[in-house]
Amino acid sequence: MPGVNDPCLACFLLFEGGKMKKRNKEVVVYCASSSEIDPIYFEAAAQLGKMLAENSITCINGAGKQGLMGALNDAVLKYGGKVKGVIPKFMIDAGWGHDSLTETIVTETIHQRKAAMAHAADAVIALPGGVGTLEELAEIITWKQLGLYNNPIVLLNINDYYQPLLSFFEKMIDEKFMRADYSGLWSVASTPGMAINLIEKIPCWNPSFTKYKKKEL
Repeated sequence: MPGVNDPCLACFLLFEGGKMKKRNKEVVVYCASSSEIDPIYFEAAAQLGKMLAENSITCINGAGKQGLMGALNDAVLKYGGKVKGVIPKFMIDAGWGHDSLTETIVTETIHQRKAAMAHAADAVIALPGGVGTLEELAEIITWKQLGLYNNPIVLLNINDYYQPLLSFFEKMIDEKFMRADYSGLWSVASTPGMAINLIEKIPCWNPSFTKYKKKEL
């Protein structure tokens, strides 16, 4: 059994009154800010927000008030959960920020925003989104490949939205651009409930098993 200094266990445990206690997880959710998308995606975002709140999981995202991000944030707050929003100042100035979040962190740049979100995340869930969501997802998978982030990454594949991307990942592996072992960097869920279940059960990624692991000749 791992000790309290084990890096995986330390992600989720605190001491309170001399006893070991699980703390509430903080989960980053990447998702679209577009409002012109199929209602099925809004339903999934709202359901995920409700389930995060009911499971006492703090939702971390880009602090937006529109699209899936707005629906997610509204649902978490409606059901008594907590939302930590991280947003660059230029987006605040443009009026993109949600006004009622539990906590809002303002950064100077988009790069600082992404780093702050990843640093706080006990897990990542990617709802469907556009190129910004894709960029965030690709970056966190790359960080995990490099051993810079070791927690669960779950693609919430509503309406088979991520199927083309998953096929592309398979092509990367088939064409030897990526090791087959790295297919374990991410997991796929078809429902919000499955996504919550996966982040509870997926073990930490072995930090020694990275891109810089000694290659076989």
